[in-house]
Order: sequence, then structure tokens, then C-alpha cells
Amino acid sequence: MFRKRTSNRYYTGPISDHFNGRHFSNPLPTPGKGLRAVMRWRFTSKSARWPDAVPITPVCPQPASEATRVTIVGHATVLIQTGGLNIVTDPVWSQRASPVHYAGPRRVCPPGVAFDDLPCIDVILLSHNHYDHLDKVTITRLVERDNPRIITPLGNDYIVQDAAPWARVEAGDWWDDFTLAPGIEASIVPAQHWSSRGLSDARMALWGGFMLRTRDALIYFAGDTAYGDGGIFRALRQRYGSPDLALIPIGAYAPRWFMKDQHTDPDESVQILLDLDARAAIGLHWGVFQLSDEGRDEPRDELALALAQRQILPDRFIAAEPGHVWDLA
Repeated sequence: MFRKRTSNRYYTGPISDHFNGRHFSNPLPTPGKGLRAVMRWRFTSKSARWPDAVPITPVCPQPASEATRVTIVGHATVLIQTGGLNIVTDPVWSQRASPVHYAGPRRVCPPGVAFDDLPCIDVILLSHNHYDHLDKVTITRLVERDNPRIITPLGNDYIVQDAAPWARVEAGDWWDDFTLAPGIEASIVPAQHWSSRGLSDARMALWGGFMLRTRDALIYFAGDTAYGDGGIFRALRQRYGSPDLALIPIGAYAPRWFMKDQHTDPDESVQILLDLDARAAIGLHWGVFQLSDEGRDEPRDELALALAQRQILPDRFIAAEPGHVWDLA
């Protein structure tokens, strides 16, 4: 895909309250963490040891479902079946979350749905361009096999079409709506995060989450986000109502001095649940790729503690392993 070179390699568009003509910014401005901070983290912190492999029980989804059904594939990849549509979020079936296949964070448990067992995908909801969310290899496989629509925030369309020029990708800004089928709509919503694929493209593509309204449910997929001041989540509840299901990240949060501006910890994730007044929640972004210092199971344990401290029933917000299936009923 050819694009005239500008100061932003991914996106050229009007200035807004979160785009200055070159870089995107967060709803709550935060200072970026540069190379010096990364080096401080790597040289002053000690990562917990993760297991080399974790067994899970994979599932084989049915070809389609009219009622809303959600299957956890792993990390931020979720299969949502509703109204006859098959929707997948941030699809990553590769062994590593990395720009190369021989290095970088390696998967410690297999996907909850094997790629060959995945039904035909109609829509991909792609939240941002970090390697553990935008995997070009998986995107290309899905485009070649199923030719799905791909909905993503501004600038990520360039990255997708660089890998798969024939991809049916549609980019939008925060609060933009996309009709997926009669009675089914996805909206790109703000997140407190950032983006980059390398050392010189930070914040050149937009990041976000999704609010998915189906014929029988409202589902929030956060993508990656920090908590910030909580304004995002209260605004989502006011605009869309209380979700039936919130898919909220709970991992990759240690050390807090480095991760707080980009990732929630389990206690903050519970606060998101309360801010949204979600009926149920599933914790994502944990237990598959080691991206930070906490132990593999620590997010699940800390989530249980945070729920108990607030006297919230544990089955309202679960840290599901890959292969878990949630039905609206």
C-alpha cells in the first residue's frame, strides 16, 4: 500500500483534542516512558519466574450462534458469537508476541480455540498496534481464509494493509460507530494507553476499546488501558448504559511505577467493573505472555482479593483461563 510520507507514517488527518497533527494523546495526559525508563525497569526489577507451559482445555466452538456466546482464546483474543456473526478481538495465534518469530514473549499456554477449529470470522475488532494485540501473521491468515471486515482506530489500517493489502479494513476515531449487521453495532471508545511498533513511531496510531451492542447484550472490550482518573469508564456508562459483560485487562501491571500509566492492576480493574456497573466481567491480558514482572497466577489471586475486599461475589468477575465459555443466559 502506497502512502505519501509525512511526519506521521500511519495517519494524516485533522487536528483534534487527542491528535496534534503528528501524535495521538490520552484522555488524561500522561508523560511517556522513554528508553531511560525502560532501562531502569530492566536493570532494577526482578521478574517472577513463569512456568514453561500451562495445560488448558481447548474447546471447539459451534459454527455460529444467534444468542450471545463468548469464548476466551487467550490474552486479549476473544471469540464473540452473536446474531449469526463471528467476531474476534485482537487475534493472536502466533507463538510469540514479537516482531520476530525467534525471540520475544513466548506463549505459555495454547489458544483456547485452535486456529483450525475457529469458525469463519466475519469481523475483527482490533484495538491498537502493540505486538500482543496486532499480530500480522494471524491477521493475514484470517484475511486469506475468511476475508473479514476489520474495524480499528485511526492509523492501524495502514499497518494491517501493509501486511495484507486486500484486507477489508475500516479505521475510525473514538466514538465512531460501525454497523456490523441489523441490530449489531460496534463503537470505538477511548482507552488510556499508547501505541508503537518500533522506536520511532510512538503514538502515531490511535488506540482504543470497543463497545459492542448486539441484539441481546451490551459487551465492553477494553483492549489495553490504564485506569487514569476513571473518567473514561464513567463516561462509557453514561453514554451506552451498563454492559452485560465487560472484558477487562488484569495483568501486565508490575512494577507499578512503570506500568500504572498504561495497564490496570486487578484492584483498578474491579473499580472499572464498578464504574461501568457491569453485570459480569472476565479478566483478560494475563497468564499467556509474560510482559511484566508479576507471577503468572498473581493477577488471578489479586483479583480475588480485590473482590473480597469490596464484598463482591467472585463469580461476577472471573479470571478465566483460555477455553472458558460465557453464555448470556
